[in-house]
Amino acid sequence: MIKDELIQRSPVRVFEQSIRGGLAAGELGLIASQSGIGKTSVLVQIALDKLLQAKKVIHVSFTQHTDYVLAWYENIFAEFIKKENLENMADIKNELIKNRVLMNFNQEGIATEQILRSLRALIREGAFKAESLIVDGFDFTRGTREHFIAVKEFAQELGLSIWYSCNVKGEDQPGIPSLIKDYANLLDVIIVLEPKSDYIALSVSKDREAYDPPALALRLDPRTLLILEG
Repeated sequence: MIKDELIQRSPVRVFEQSIRGGLAAGELGLIASQSGIGKTSVLVQIALDKLLQAKKVIHVSFTQHTDYVLAWYENIFAEFIKKENLENMADIKNELIKNRVLMNFNQEGIATEQILRSLRALIREGAFKAESLIVDGFDFTRGTREHFIAVKEFAQELGLSIWYSCNVKGEDQPGIPSLIKDYANLLDVIIVLEPKSDYIALSVSKDREAYDPPALALRLDPRTLLILEG
């Protein structure tokens, strides 16, 4: 009952409603911002929401050791529980852990095909039937159209929704980051985080075929980095 309430009260519900129910199987999404604004926090909250629904998630990091990624999950879960004034959540937390796999890759010297082969082996041979894949810390200065074509085909083959984070520099206005302009059409949803004076705004730059759709009624708390309504 408590878990059902957490799912219903999650601000990720509003986030998903704002982008037509969230990413579907076979779709790619992107969270973009300057460094340190809250991309990883948003990805972890999306992942935790899936885990609360008993869906399996694979979290791939290219820049952070799995211990550091684990700390993100611990901190965001603790902040969420504190915000909802809940206690004794150990059983739910243990259930979430069983449905999550953390992986780390060094982007240098490893081909896209090798990464996808490892993920496919985990999902198929390892019988870990993930529905969502989180990709954090991917270096988009090394991104290619061929990479995202392969990832898109992989997502469609295995029925995965895949969220990436993208670190941008000097982007003056919300919109399509210049780093990804050559393959933005392969991404279904693009969200940009914008720091304001006392909060962080979430702006949709692309929602499937629509560019610059209506603004999200969501923000990040700059202290906890939790997604908030309003």
